[in-house]
Amino acid sequence: MSDKHTWFEGIPLLTELISPEFLSEEWKKFVFKEDDVLLLTYPKSGTHWMKEILGLIYEKGDPKWNHSLPIWERSPWLEFKRGYRLLKDNNGPHFISTHLPIQLLPKSLFTSKAKVIYVIRNPRDVLVSGYFFTSIMPVCKQPESFEQYFQWFLQGNVMYGSWFEHTLGWMTMRGKENYLMLSYEELKRDTRSTVEKICWFLGKKLERAEMNSLLKHSSFEVMKDNLRSNYTHAATSLAATLMRDSLMRKGISGDWKNHFTVAQAEAFDRVFQEKMAGLSPELFLWE
Repeated sequence: MSDKHTWFEGIPLLTELISPEFLSEEWKKFVFKEDDVLLLTYPKSGTHWMKEILGLIYEKGDPKWNHSLPIWERSPWLEFKRGYRLLKDNNGPHFISTHLPIQLLPKSLFTSKAKVIYVIRNPRDVLVSGYFFTSIMPVCKQPESFEQYFQWFLQGNVMYGSWFEHTLGWMTMRGKENYLMLSYEELKRDTRSTVEKICWFLGKKLERAEMNSLLKHSSFEVMKDNLRSNYTHAATSLAATLMRDSLMRKGISGDWKNHFTVAQAEAFDRVFQEKMAGLSPELFLWE
């Protein structure tokens, strides 16, 4: 990897945003509280969509909060210094986001009753979305071709490391009462029912009008035009590139079929079957 990525405990992270010294010292002391909600995702798995949905659930479908406060302040990134400080200075409840693998989370998470939501997405679509995202991001090591990024992804030489290891790690929490695992695809297929599942998990209830408002204001089209969600108001060099057509490119499932060759699809299937052997196929209903 280039100097744009820093390896920390075997995981490549963005040098511009994440300091190993910070992760290994101050950050490990973070204490999760009972009323915190932690959103876990591997990059390009629907993180911003879920942030929007969670804000609307807690605001009873009212979009004012989502339209008045930048998304990185509504649900700060735990591993970024700026996000950590926002969380530390706020008594909560916290809406927290992270892409980190399970072994890098502060240990307080595993003894707390904080609600944990893990969103998984077809890794083929994650790969394609990651390629387009990385290709326009100056803070990332940029691939020379889709084939090169394809190989990086299979090897785990991308931001936050291997999708397979990340997913296997967080799946060990299945069965815990404070842990909910969802798929991006089920959220796309039946958003209303999936939001109802999230509400039940969080102990929230939305009336019909509130739910309809949530569905409207968390739609791809509305989010794409929300200046507080599409990063156009951000000031950092990273965020300055996260314009509407890059951060929110398509918002669909199955786009990988437009980019994988037959050989790539077969190669990916072989790696997937090897890495995820022993897990029930019911966990991976992408289509």
